[in-house]
Amino acid sequence: MRTFGIEDFWFIVQAAQWTIWLSLIAFIGGGILGLAVALGRVSERCWLSQSMRVFIEFFRGTPLLLQLFLVFFGLPVLGLEIGVWYAAAIALILNSAAFLAEIWRGCIQAVPQGQSEAAEALGLSYAQKMRDVVLPQALKIAIPPTVGYLVQIIKATSLTAIIGFTELTRAGQIVNNATFQPMIVFGLVALIYFILCWPLSLYASRLERKLKVS
Repeated sequence: MRTFGIEDFWFIVQAAQWTIWLSLIAFIGGGILGLAVALGRVSERCWLSQSMRVFIEFFRGTPLLLQLFLVFFGLPVLGLEIGVWYAAAIALILNSAAFLAEIWRGCIQAVPQGQSEAAEALGLSYAQKMRDVVLPQALKIAIPPTVGYLVQIIKATSLTAIIGFTELTRAGQIVNNATFQPMIVFGLVALIYFILCWPLSLYASRLERKLKVS
């Protein structure tokens, strides 16, 4: 056992970069997949809409920790050996995609129906209607909750410590096991999470106020 020192401080601070990288991967990957799922969810094809609904309900209705276990321990059973980094990224992308898809589905359906009817009256195809009329309006509505959800992704990365991914929380556990000074160690970890999340929360709130004014 040793006293908490500057090396431990920098180890925890540097581990925050992996939290940031994993959050960005989950947000970007989940955003791309989530947009596809959201478009499928509002599709006029019943089979596609219901399939996307099953995807959303499964990943929103089961704990992220369980999803991490299924990816990390389940895929090797199927013969797909993956490292902890890939397991964490895959699970977070799938989980984020489901939540973002549901957020964006609501935003798409919040666009007045008259806009879609007007686009159809002009002879626009479904793809043209979504691209040129519906999605641009839905984007304005979607930005605040999307930024707000990024905060949830950052905090959710802490669960990857369970499967051995060395991000911010895991780094705190390692240092605490060596120093046994939990108030200092986890106080620092909490402060770094706050520094990462608080500006995003403020920005999301500001965007919501601007949206209400406009």
